Amino acid sequence: MEETVQLQVQGLIKRFGNETVLNGISFSVHKGEVMVVLGPSGCGKSTLLRCINGLEAADGGRILLDGEPIISGGKNMIRMRQKIGMVFQSYDLFPHKNILENITLAPMKVQKRSKQEAREEAEQLLNRVGLWEKRNAFPRQLSGGQKQRVAIVRALCMHPEVMLFDEVTAALDPEMVREVLDVMLELASQGMTMIIVTHEMQFARAIADRVLFLDRGTVMEESTPEKFFSAPQTKRAQEFLNTFTFEKPNH
Repeated sequence: MEETVQLQVQGLIKRFGNETVLNGISFSVHKGEVMVVLGPSGCGKSTLLRCINGLEAADGGRILLDGEPIISGGKNMIRMRQKIGMVFQSYDLFPHKNILENITLAPMKVQKRSKQEAREEAEQLLNRVGLWEKRNAFPRQLSGGQKQRVAIVRALCMHPEVMLFDEVTAALDPEMVREVLDVMLELASQGMTMIIVTHEMQFARAIADRVLFLDRGTVMEESTPEKFFSAPQTKRAQEFLNTFTFEKPNH
């Protein structure tokens, strides 16, 4: 792997009122690396992604993409946000537009690309995720897993350098989870830099180059998936992983 630091988070602080949600978070992501962020609900994982994408303004610290600071509301924000694709738990597709229109809207409006160019790329990407035949369908005609794959294509169509995934399978039926995770695994194999927040532990172990474990707004642990899942260093991480294992009680 090329050891180029693509994204740096330095001492990130985020408060909502009196509550400090992120308390001095620091880490780096290399180009082509997949970092999985794990932790209990409410520990600041989604807020972290929203700060990286400039959707939330940080109260302290810095976020750098290719050495350039990301400042929410800053002059470079439109350009920086194009470099960072984000896929949410809710697909946020426009219900009155068909799938192709949903995907091509931003490339045409924001990047001023021609309709034909945007459409050709959208069709190629839809083909890649197995949804080409749904290109003229409307969101209501798609399953949750299909909508989430469309949301990934929509983000990819902007040619991002980094992709953020926030619990993208949380609202899906188990059978649909796999089709979305397969698309993400393929992206990882092609060298896309990704930060993934997920509760799918097996998937996290399979896709991660590194695991970042958050609790109460701080980084409790950062290690390889092998180390984290087989021998977590902190008691808090051990407790967290134990919530995913079940044993039959002895009667």
